[in-house]
Formats: sequence, C-alpha cells, structure tokens
Amino acid sequence: MDSVTGAVYIVLELLIAVMCCLGNLLAIWAVQASGSLRKPTFCFMASLAVADFLVGAVAIPVAVLVDGRVRTSFDSCLFLSCVTLLLVQASILMLLVIAVDRHLRVQMPLRYKHSFTQRRCWAVVGACWLLAFAFSFTPMFGWYNRQTLAELGNSTTIVCTFLSVMPMTYMVYFQFFGCTLLPLLVMCALYAHLFRSISKRLQRSQAPGAESHAYYAKERKLAKSLLLVLVLFAIGWLPLNIMNCVTIFGGDVPLVAIYIGILLTHVNSAVNPVVYAFKVPKIRSAYLRAWRKCALCWQQGVSQSTESKDISTRTKSIEDLTKERDYSESNRHTV
Repeated sequence: MDSVTGAVYIVLELLIAVMCCLGNLLAIWAVQASGSLRKPTFCFMASLAVADFLVGAVAIPVAVLVDGRVRTSFDSCLFLSCVTLLLVQASILMLLVIAVDRHLRVQMPLRYKHSFTQRRCWAVVGACWLLAFAFSFTPMFGWYNRQTLAELGNSTTIVCTFLSVMPMTYMVYFQFFGCTLLPLLVMCALYAHLFRSISKRLQRSQAPGAESHAYYAKERKLAKSLLLVLVLFAIGWLPLNIMNCVTIFGGDVPLVAIYIGILLTHVNSAVNPVVYAFKVPKIRSAYLRAWRKCALCWQQGVSQSTESKDISTRTKSIEDLTKERDYSESNRHTV
C-alpha cells in the first residue's frame, strides 16, 4: 500500500473511531437515562453498544498498529490480533441473544416476564463475553501461523501484521463458518419465525384497539428495528469474510478491496447508534433530552459570555471616562 493510500486509510480509521466512541457513549447513556436497563432487550443493547464503543477505543487503534507499523514479539502481535476479534465475537453473541430474547418474549410472554430478571440478564451478558473471549483467543493456545514462527530463526521480533500471526484456516473455518455465518443463519431463522408468529397473532387478535393487538404491534416494530441492526452487521462483515474465503481457496483479492472491507467492519459499529436514534422510541427520546440539555447549556454559556463582555465594556468605558476627567482636571490646575 502506497503512502497516500495508507494516510487516507489511517485518517478514515481515526474518524470512524471517534464516531464509534461518541455515538455509542451516547447510546449507553440513553439506555441508562431512560431507566430501561431493567428490561432484558435494552440490557443486551447496552452491552452491544459497549462492544461497539470498544471497537472505536481499542480495536481500531490496534488494527492500525497490526498493519505493519510496529515491531513486536510474535506472542504480543498474536495477542493484539486476538483483541480485535474479541469485540466482533461479543457483538455477534449479543445479536444472537437479542434475537432469542425477542423470540421468547413473543412465544411465552407470561413466563418471560417472571423468568428474565435483571440479574439473569446480566449473567447472560457475562456468559457472552466469556464465550467471546474463549473463541477469540483460541489462536493463543496453538492455532496460530506456525510458518511465521518457524521463519523467525534467531530473531525475537517481527513486523506485526494480522495475517503474519493469524492463520487463514482459523479465520475462515472457525471464525467465519462457525462463529459468524452459523449464528447469522440462526438469527435469520429466529426473526423469520418471529415475524410469522406476530402476524398470526395480530390476525387472531380482536379490534385494533385491543390490548393484545397493541402489544404485538409494538413487538413487531421493535423486532424490525433490531432486524435492521442485524442486516447492517451482515453487510458490514460479510464482504471481508468472503474475501478471506476467496484468498484461502486460491483467489487473488486486491489490497485496496481488503482495506475497504476492514473499514466496512468498523463503520458497522458507528451506525448502530444512528439506527437506535431513528428506530427505538425510548432511545430517541433520551437523545432528544440530551440534545436539549446541551443546547440549553450552550445558550446559557453564550448569554453569560455576552453579559461578561457587556460588563467588561461598561467597566472599560467608565475607566476611560474617569481617566479623561482626571486628565482634564490636571490640565486645569496646571494652567
């Protein structure tokens, strides 16, 4: 990659990182401020936002580093590469849990309310992060690129690049087929069955004003929003994984295409807060409250600044008048 392309890539990565951090911090705050953390779905959405925030704060800087810009030991480079995969796995597992949660809420609404307590929800979140850690750090326990290690010889450091330590077999057969594609297919099946069930229940419900009708209409609306998050995740991550498949089966993928694929994966973490803003009413309301508070603080700051300037101008005018009077009196006495 030439220097111009590399510079453009780094600038884009930094912009995406800032968007990820700011947008997902706002999403986490919105869920907390709206008091929705007690509800399972919003608890899982907050965890997903944490993973997306860490993409901007950790994964993107690490991805820039493991692109041949630093020299490290083999193990250190492998560890950094695994960190970038950890957040992807956490996002996939949280999306899967959200799909299961929505499915159970519609299929067994009464048992759902009693079974899914806040403590159990956070236990599920913790289990997802532990599983993500186990899946992502598998290369640390032996599934790494042994060819690079063999070529080190007497050297103790390497130019750290992701593919120099991470075998493509692990990326395609384990990460893509096992940990990405399979959960995506399961989620698609769950959402398909969910929408079919909701449609049937809406048809069987009474008048549009009935309580059951309103309940299932609300569930369908939220499910559509969460399905959009899933679709955007697939759009963001499938291109890079497909390019990895082409590479392992002997195809040639342009380097620029690979970098575009990497940028797409990171952009995905930045767009989720935008989806929440337009599609989830509670989070949208929290966003608006935050915006009003910021606007009010800004207006107060401007007014205080204006008042300070006015007071300063008046004080200066009084001082000037006093000086002129003193000067006139001094001249009169001299004369």
